[in-house]
This record gives sequence, C-alpha cells and structure tokens, in this order.
Amino acid sequence: MKTFKKLAVLLTAFIVLVGCGNSSSDEQKLVVYSPNSEGMIQAVVPLFEQQTGIKVELISGGTGELMKRIESEKANPNADVLFGGGYTQYIPNKDLFQEYVSPENENVVEAYRNTEGYVTYTVLDGSVLIVNKELTEGMNITSYADLLNPDLKGKIATADPANSSSAFAQLANILLAMGGYESDAAWGYVESLVTQWDGKIQSGSSGVYKSVVDGEMYVGLTYEDPVSTLLKSGADNVEIVYPEEGAVFLPAGTGIVKDAKNLDNAKKFVDFLLSEEVQNIFGTELTNRPVRIGAEVGSHLKPFEQIKLIYEDMDYVHNNRDTIIDRYMDIFTRSQD
Repeated sequence: MKTFKKLAVLLTAFIVLVGCGNSSSDEQKLVVYSPNSEGMIQAVVPLFEQQTGIKVELISGGTGELMKRIESEKANPNADVLFGGGYTQYIPNKDLFQEYVSPENENVVEAYRNTEGYVTYTVLDGSVLIVNKELTEGMNITSYADLLNPDLKGKIATADPANSSSAFAQLANILLAMGGYESDAAWGYVESLVTQWDGKIQSGSSGVYKSVVDGEMYVGLTYEDPVSTLLKSGADNVEIVYPEEGAVFLPAGTGIVKDAKNLDNAKKFVDFLLSEEVQNIFGTELTNRPVRIGAEVGSHLKPFEQIKLIYEDMDYVHNNRDTIIDRYMDIFTRSQD
C-alpha cells in the first residue's frame, strides 16, 4: 500500500510538472493570421522567432476571410495578431482589436502613425503609373494631365475601379490630385481619362502592368509594389512614374486581436514590425515601402523626399466608396454610347 501511495504521489508530481511545462510553452507562443505574401512572411516570422524565442503559429488566408474568422472566434479568440490587410478592412472592424500603441510609433512617418489605438500601419503602397519607355519615346509622361495626350488613346491600361481595389485606389488618388473628391474639375478630368481608355479594361490588376511590360499598352494605372518588383528583377523597358500632381500611399496594418491569449507576445511582434531592422528589410530586400522615418530603401524604390505626396482622407473614402463608384460607372457607361 505504501508503494502504491508513493507511486500516486510521483504520478501527481509528474502531471503537475508537465502542466507547468505546457504553460511555459504557451507563454512562448504567438498565433498570427496573415494575408501577406510568402516573401514578406518569410522575411519577418523566422527572424522574430530567432530573436525572441517565441514560436509563431501561422494561418494564411485572404484579409476578408481572416477578418470573418476573427469575428466568429471573438468569444474565444484563436488569433493573437492579424498581420496585414488594408486600412479599409480595419475601419469597419475596430471592435475586434485590442488597443495598443507601440513605443516605436513615434518613429513612424507622422501621417501613418497609430492615432486611434487599434491598428498599427507597417508598410505602404502607392498609386503610380507604369510606362513602357520604348513605346513612349519622345512623349512626356510625368503627370496625370499627360495621359490626355491624343496619341495615348486606347493605349492606357487600367482595371475596373468597381471591381479592383488597386484601380479604385487609383481613382481616389486621381480625384484628390485633380481637385478633390467632390470637385467638378476632378470629375471632368475622370470623364476625359475614361474617354482615353476607349472602352479597354483589363481583367484584373495584374493585367495592367503585364500589358505594359509586354508592349500591348503604353501606360498603366497601377500600384508601386508590382512595378518595383519588376524593376528589382531586372525589367529595363518600363519605369515608375509618380504623378506630378501627387501620389497617395495607402497603409497596410497589423492589429492585436481583442482578448488575445498571448497579449505580451503580440505586443512584441508589433514592436518588432516597426523596428529599424525590419523596416529596412521591407525597403531593401522586399518591395514594400516602409513607414519608419529614415528607413532604407533600395534603388527600386524612389525616396519619399523625391515624391510629391498627398494624403487620402481614409474615413471619407471608406464612407463614400459607393457614391464614388456610382458616379464613375455613370461616366463609363456614357462613354460607351
């Protein structure tokens, strides 16, 4: 009987130790949901694990899909962090995220700092023009105004702003750059530009820059990341043009899920993303423009100080998206008559 009691005590002690071990392991864990590319994830997650000893459990998917999952799990969250996703996805889902402002926030470009607490912006992507240098030799294409050159009619690649997020971002950029979201002059320009398209709409955002690289189109209304990727990989027949009227850079963010089980580790991850080391990786090794002041960028990215920047009213554009789309669709439909 004594032997049995001793065994029982030893077994109980073993269970307690195993339990403690699991608790310690859980404390060194972080569950990350992310829509980001494999390249960005591989540049960040292994380095974070190496430097902190925290094991990351990664679940990938589209931003909308992951946001719905966080919503469905809010009574018992599985995710600690949503790493990635545009600002338009965070605005209507503020209640799903924990308030946290990183100590690194003061090192972020002022326009993209975390001022509301629930989302930390980590990288930027801008609306730009991609120009085929060979096909446009002798033309002066440095601005939106230059796109009204009669020689470019039917040679401007664009996706449909009603169905493509990058094309909608470009439309909002154009309106702001040409006078304002509700400006008659800006909408007059949009009408002239739509006429220049001559009814030609690419099936998606990738079709825009590919058609310019392949020489099917002369100019494309696109975004910085894929064009800088082309330049970084050695494409020499195209260039990025940042419109003289001004370019809008929109942020992608990271949010800590409300009631996250590994809150301290989630905060460390957010701080890590804004660190000088990681922001330099974004700007030099990848094609994602960093948000940190003074972060290094490679030759494939033009320094911010050489670009005329204009800043989107994110709340206005989010709240008035349908109105902007409806007005655009009316113009496009009339252009087909």
